[in-house]
Amino acid sequence: MTTKILAMKNSVFYGLKTLQSIHARNFSIGAQALGPVNLKGRSFLTLKDFSSDEIKHLLWVSSDLKHRIKHEKQYLPLLQGKSIAMIFEKRSTRTRMSTETGFSLLGGHPCFLTSQDIHLGVNESSTDTARVLSGLSDIVLARVNSHTTLEELVKDASIPIINGLSDLYHPIQILADFLTLQEHYGSLSGLTISWIGDGNNVLHSFMMTAAKLGVHLRVATPKGYDPDSSIIQEAQRLSKQHGTQFLLTSDPVEAARGSNVLVTDTWVSMGQEEEKKQRIKDFLGYQITMQTGSVAKPDWTFLHCLPRKQEEVDDQVFYSPRSLVFPEAENRKWTIMGPH
Repeated sequence: MTTKILAMKNSVFYGLKTLQSIHARNFSIGAQALGPVNLKGRSFLTLKDFSSDEIKHLLWVSSDLKHRIKHEKQYLPLLQGKSIAMIFEKRSTRTRMSTETGFSLLGGHPCFLTSQDIHLGVNESSTDTARVLSGLSDIVLARVNSHTTLEELVKDASIPIINGLSDLYHPIQILADFLTLQEHYGSLSGLTISWIGDGNNVLHSFMMTAAKLGVHLRVATPKGYDPDSSIIQEAQRLSKQHGTQFLLTSDPVEAARGSNVLVTDTWVSMGQEEEKKQRIKDFLGYQITMQTGSVAKPDWTFLHCLPRKQEEVDDQVFYSPRSLVFPEAENRKWTIMGPH
């Protein structure tokens, strides 16, 4: 919700005093990030479109709001009188709850729209929907089947559009993941993240973000389940630009070696149910276990955006002290306040 906050509140709110308070809470800040960042009116479809400083700024704002609201019990009606239209073509516990509670905590009014309420491109064109919602709400969060739908909404809307998930990217999840790691390790720069699983939308968002935060990324996917080729090329370019390491392999052990963070996701996304048997067969050997972690660094941790199936990660890891999955899920509420 940074966009709206910056538009409605005095910039002093996120000025030097706030940066000092974040310093005091061990939230690492680079000197280059002390300059102004203007996110006013920006849509949020992919972290590919955001610079290193802009992503860091979103994380700082999320951290600061979490501290003020959760720990200091402050009441911050920064979005009072504002509404968000939430379009959900795909169901989700975390995206719905985090958006509704996060927006409400800041005084805004969330409006939830399922496929029963709104039929993008069916009963009404995306163009018309974008224009209608622009007059009825202040921002739109859309969780859609196709990334093209988001691009169509952005083209015709006069208000910001937030990607709640598409087939190509899941940027709001990645903000929560990096805030969780920032809180746990104290700093992101120099960390190594190992992705072991499907070459999906969550991985794509990691690939568009990690290098910008100084994070090395090691990716293991089964053959035939590789990330999008154009996103691989961009990730390689970003890694070279920011001086980080980027590895692609089909060997989970190779990916996990020397890593700080092991990450996986569902092997069977919504809409892929007919492929379940084949996918489980193809992902044999990709379950994250303590044996996987034995080649990682001693301080290794585990992330999963949920919901989780046992074939993806066993109980010993998932419910261990190394697992950060539940703080990760909670941080969806705080980081959703950033891009809004």
